[in-house]
Order: sequence, then C-alpha cells, then structure tokens
Amino acid sequence: MIMKRIIHLGDLATYVNGYAFKPCDWTAKGKPIIRIQNLTDSGKEYNHYEGNVQDKYLVQKGDILISWSASIGVYEWDGEDAWLNQHIFKVVFDKEDVDKCYFKYAVGYVLAKSMQYAHGATMKHLTKGVFDGLQIPLYEKEKQIEIADRIGQIDDAIEECNILLSEFGALVKSRFVEMFGDPNDETLSDKRKSIEDVCDNIYGGGTPSKSHKEYYIGNIPWVTPKDMKSMSIDDSQDHITSEAIENSTTKLIPKKSVLMVIRSGILKHTLPVAINNVEVTINQDMKAFVPSSILTPEYLLHTFKMMEESILSKVRGVTADNIEFSEFKKRQIFIPPIELQNQFADFVALTDKSKLAVQKSIEVLQTLKASLMQEYFG
Repeated sequence: MIMKRIIHLGDLATYVNGYAFKPCDWTAKGKPIIRIQNLTDSGKEYNHYEGNVQDKYLVQKGDILISWSASIGVYEWDGEDAWLNQHIFKVVFDKEDVDKCYFKYAVGYVLAKSMQYAHGATMKHLTKGVFDGLQIPLYEKEKQIEIADRIGQIDDAIEECNILLSEFGALVKSRFVEMFGDPNDETLSDKRKSIEDVCDNIYGGGTPSKSHKEYYIGNIPWVTPKDMKSMSIDDSQDHITSEAIENSTTKLIPKKSVLMVIRSGILKHTLPVAINNVEVTINQDMKAFVPSSILTPEYLLHTFKMMEESILSKVRGVTADNIEFSEFKKRQIFIPPIELQNQFADFVALTDKSKLAVQKSIEVLQTLKASLMQEYFG
C-alpha cells in the first residue's frame, strides 16, 4: 500500500527570502545577483555584488529556488555561486525527508494552481502566509524518487524533441544560404529590390473598438503578437466579425501573406514572422506583406528571418519596442530566380512535415505529463 500524507509547505522546509539589493549595490565584478528575470530568461544579463552579505543568501549549484512575485515558479540553480535577490526563496530542506526533484514537480504544480490566491494588480505575488499554507502530498522517499524519475523522463523526451526542432530550423537556414547566399550581403546590387517594390500590398493592422463587445464574437481570426509562436498561422486566440473590419483600420489579409510583428517587447529577443494559411486580420502591432509574382512567401519569410539580427539592431522605442517601418520597407533584398525559390519552398514543406510530427509528439508528452501531475499531486 502506497503511503502518503498531506503536508503544508511551511512544515516541509525553510524558505529563505533573498537580500534586498539596491541598484547602488551593483558592481561590475563579484558574484552575480540572481533576480527573477535571470530565472525566467537565461539570456538576461546579471548584476553583480563584490561585497559580502550573510551566508544564507548564498546560492550554490543544485539549490532549489522559488520566485514568489511576478513570474511564480520553481527552479534548480545550475550556475556558479551567486547571491539571492529579494522576491525569491532559497529552499532549505531541514524539516522533512524530501527528494529535491519530487519537490520541484509537486510544488511547481501547486503553485500553478495557487495563482487564484496571488495578490497584486500589476505584479502578482504570494504572501508568506498563503505560501506556507499551500499543501502537497508527501509520499515515502522511495515513491518520491520513482515519481520524480517518471516525470523527469517525460521532460527529457520533450527536451530532445525541442532540440530536434532547433536542428530543423538550422537545416533550413543552412539550405537558404547554400541556395541564395547571405541576404545581408549587398554586393549583388543589380539583383536587389526594395521590400515595398516586391510586394503587391503591405497591410497595417488595427484594433476594433473594445466598447463594442459584439465585434469580438465572430469567426474571422484576428492575429496579434501573442499568436506569433510559430512560422505558420492557421487560427488565432481572438476572432472578430465583418462589422468589426468595416469599423476599424484592420483589413482582411489574403492567404499566403507574410505576417510580422513590428511593435512588441519581444523584439528585444526575436523577430516573429509567419505565413497565414487562412484569411486573417491583424492588430496595429503587426504588418502583412503580400508578395508579388516574383517572390514566394516562403522565400520572403526566411529572408526576413535571416535578416533578423540586422533588423532588431535598429529597433527603437520608449514605451514599446518598434521597427521603424518607413525605413524598413525601403530595405533591399536579393531576388533569385523563381524556380530556385520554388525548390526552396518544397524543401521547407518537407521539413515542416517533419517538424509537425515532432510537435505532435511534444503535445502527446505534455498531455501525459499533465495527467501524471494531476494523478500524483492533484
């Protein structure tokens, strides 16, 4: 018989809140300071502190950290020795015999479920009292390890699938350069044309009046930056009516156009572009390019993606990052023979089929993981 008991988080371990470092404490050298943004985005730069604070704020490889404000979650630190900033707990396993991996999964599950108890209008956080009162099932140690291992194997399989998806992306980029060269190379000036000259149309977007709720109960996809998570768009989270289109600046975008986010905080890191496989509308943070007969949408899409670093280097903004579009549309791109573009499009279609199979595998694995988490921790 499997034995388990329900235990409050406050009775499971001790949680050390980080030190309240101030900007004036930051230095160019010393140990890095772990802030929430460093847990949620491995690419974020670290601030450092060259002095000393109490040893309880020191984080070492393998320590379990919990962010309880803004982005609430559980993490295992895998970096060098560092100092812990406020709004993050370091977990000290001094009360119960609990496996760290089991703790990560169980507490991660209950924290996700506890968001209804989070406080704050602009920055969600859990109070210490609410956090300590949350409960998880605690099995015997051997069973904890078994559960963590089973879920961990699923996570490993998902990670392998994500690596495979990245390799597909690298393969497409390699094939593009092999067939067309570097799109940032401007030496072939006689075979280059401006973006605006090689598009039959470039559409801007718009947002129908939010005061007319009936505008948002239609069946026409209304694509916003939050929908731009892949290079293929078949639907959107929000839908609008034909009346919404008539009474706003958004337009119906023909199939096989190239959609691009031109204003969003995400432009600090990546340039979201996609081809729409159905007619859509877009909001004001996006543009849609309808390629002329001398371009395939696949070639234009990947030209934009290959120029990503150059495009993002010119992003500007105070309240929101944005691409200066009047300048962007005048950029010159290389126009290869349409036969070569079609060959590239066929290659992309083949890799997309393989990617779709991998993505379906990820969905199956994620469903299995969710089921197990509910079974063990629900």
